[in-house]
Formats: sequence, structure tokens, C-alpha cells
Amino acid sequence: MQRRSMMTATLGLLAAPAVHAQDAWPMGRQIRVICPWPPGAANDALARLLAQRLTDRLGATAVVENRTGGAGLIGTNAVLQAAPDGYTLLASAFNTAVMPLVLKGAQFDPEKDLEVCARTAQAPLVMVISGARPQRTLAEVIAAARENPRGWSIAISSLGAASHLATIEFNRRTGLNLEMVTYRGTQPALTDLMSGNVPLLIDNSFALLPATGDGKVRALGIATKERSALAASVPTMAEAGLPGYEFQSWYGVWAPKGTPAAICARINALMQETMREPAMVQRLTSQVLEPVTESIEQSRRFIGSEINRATALLRSVNYQPE
Repeated sequence: MQRRSMMTATLGLLAAPAVHAQDAWPMGRQIRVICPWPPGAANDALARLLAQRLTDRLGATAVVENRTGGAGLIGTNAVLQAAPDGYTLLASAFNTAVMPLVLKGAQFDPEKDLEVCARTAQAPLVMVISGARPQRTLAEVIAAARENPRGWSIAISSLGAASHLATIEFNRRTGLNLEMVTYRGTQPALTDLMSGNVPLLIDNSFALLPATGDGKVRALGIATKERSALAASVPTMAEAGLPGYEFQSWYGVWAPKGTPAAICARINALMQETMREPAMVQRLTSQVLEPVTESIEQSRRFIGSEINRATALLRSVNYQPE
């Protein structure tokens, strides 16, 4: 009995430093918040918000690294390969959940190989047309594209983005099969749209609606059940002629597999607190972003449902990963 007690005490002492280190996280050490997308879009803005809150509220030194390329895979792989100690986080979006469904090189399971920390915000998608085109309504666009399909194409900000899936569904529903032109982020796609190099784009309202003020871009429809109070003149896609067409982009935080649950829980609590602040709610909603406050388990269930929906859509069009 005495020997067993001594062994138990010894094991307890060996385990104690790990527990204390976990409780002390982040201990003033630098935290890398990896954003696999370029600056200028919602992914980057929310990554910087996370880094700011980690610094201000937890005393960490948090920095954002924009590790772009490979349709988000380069930055995601950097997190998958990082130590599960809470000092490397992934700030990404819908893409993370469906990446293995659309990219041959994505050799991971988002539900098994990453720890969900929090969903932070979501935004409806909107379809826009270049101001260089004369069409004013979705019906006019569909008619023109059917008459001259070679004269039309549609930009997607990235393979696996919510906009990519929404564009596949648009082609499926209309039977147009428009050429999809892939970009490395929303801003490059929007820049080409504004210059008239590509006529159509479906992407998040956060980035596209502010661009509709000078006539270079016109909104055709928003992919929500009801019109947005912040874009009341923009019809829903159902009103524009595609009933039931609803898509949103969403954003979240992940950590490497094996990151202690207590650390993930602290990040979740921090972001829920942030997204409940009245000033933050006002700031995000003014940019057509809806704050999300949910538990880790709620986020897991939501992400699982998104993967199931994407899988069904991609199978319906016999999509092959690129």
C-alpha cells in the first residue's frame, strides 16, 4: 500500500506541470492566428479581431499571419502541422469544412483533424453584376446568358468557398453551366468584376454590398429568406426568380487536433463575449455581418450539417475535386 501511494504521488507530480501550464495559457507568449486568405475580406477582419481580443483580454501577444495559396490549403496545413498547445490558431471560414470535398490535395478530415473553438459570424451571399453590362435584373441576365452563353462567366473567390457552392447551385438551378473563373480571394475577384473582365460574382455581402455605390457593381439578389434592412432595395434571390436559393458564408476559429479542451473553451468564451457586446453587434451588422454566439458543441453540429449539405450538392452534379 505504501509503495502504491508513493507511485500515485509521483505520477501526480509529473502530471502537475502540464495542468498548470494549460491553466496559465497564454502565459504572455506569442499566439499565431493564421488566416489562409489575403487581407481585405471578412476572414482577415475577423482574424484581426480575434488577435486583438487575445492581446487585450488575455495578455497574449497575438499576431495575424496571412498564409495564402492553394485555395486556403497552405494556411490550413500550417495549422494542421502545428503543435496542439494553443499558440497556433486558424481563423478561416466555410472553406475549411468543405475543403477535402473540392481539393485533391486536402488530405484531412475537418471534423476529426481540427478542434473547433468557435464560430464567430455569418453573412448572406449576394449576386452582383459588372456595371459594364446593361442587364438590371436576374431574369435579364439568365435570358442573355442563354442566348449567348460564351459571352458570360462567373467569378468565384476560391475553390470550396460558400460562393463556390452557391455558384454550382446557380448553374444547376438555371441550367446555364456558366464558366467559373477562380480567384485567390474576394478582393481580386471583385476588382476584375469592377473592371469588366468578368460579368458576374456571387460572394459575401460584407465585401460586395459596399461596392455597389458607384455604379461599377450592381446587386441582382441576396440569398436570404427576407430582404436585408441594410440593403432594402436588393431583392431576395427568390424574388428575383430562384425560390429557395439561400446561402451564407460563415467564419470561425479552429486549433490543431489535441489542443486542450480548456484552451478551446477559453477561446470560445472570449469570442462569445466579444460577439455579444452592443458596440460589436452594431459594428458587424452595419457591414451585413451577423455575430454568432454558440457553444463548441453547437458549432460542431452546425459544421457537420454544412458538410452534409455540401456533399449532397456536389454529388448531385458529379463534382470531381480539382
